[in-house]
Amino acid sequence: MKRTHLAAAVIAASAITAVTAAPAAAAAPGAPLPATPLKGPGMDNTRYLRGLEKLKEVDGKAGEAVVASLADIAPDFARLLIEFPFGDIYSRPGIDLKTREIAVVAALTAAGNARPQLKVHVHGALNVGWTEQEIVEVMMQMAVYAGFPAALNGLFAAKEVFDERRAAPAKGK
Repeated sequence: MKRTHLAAAVIAASAITAVTAAPAAAAAPGAPLPATPLKGPGMDNTRYLRGLEKLKEVDGKAGEAVVASLADIAPDFARLLIEFPFGDIYSRPGIDLKTREIAVVAALTAAGNARPQLKVHVHGALNVGWTEQEIVEVMMQMAVYAGFPAALNGLFAAKEVFDERRAAPAKGK
């Protein structure tokens, strides 16, 4: 793949996942996502429903909260976020969800400028079965192709996620 194509793919991955880093607090407390989007003339909810299920599979309630947080500012973008990446791309045959999620982690690490989105996808990678050590190894591999600063930034973001997840059970005690 040419460098310009790789750069375009990384930029697209960053743009598509940009809203997944919006603070969950921006969503109305306890406000669930609608089972179906706002429907206009000629709209088909198949992509939305398929995408909503895939989003829940990867990110659980955190993903739903991010999308809900867009309701008052960009509801159309929230619908696109569900339909395109999750309803179309994540739902394609050919590679499994686990492989797709580690590819996103690699792309966002290489981008070097998408720390909030990277953290969301590190959580997602852990949710679909990757181990901390495997995620660290992928990020270290990115040093070869994206440079040490991008890999370091990725590793520090991953460390924050790992620490958050370790601390989460302690909060309830």
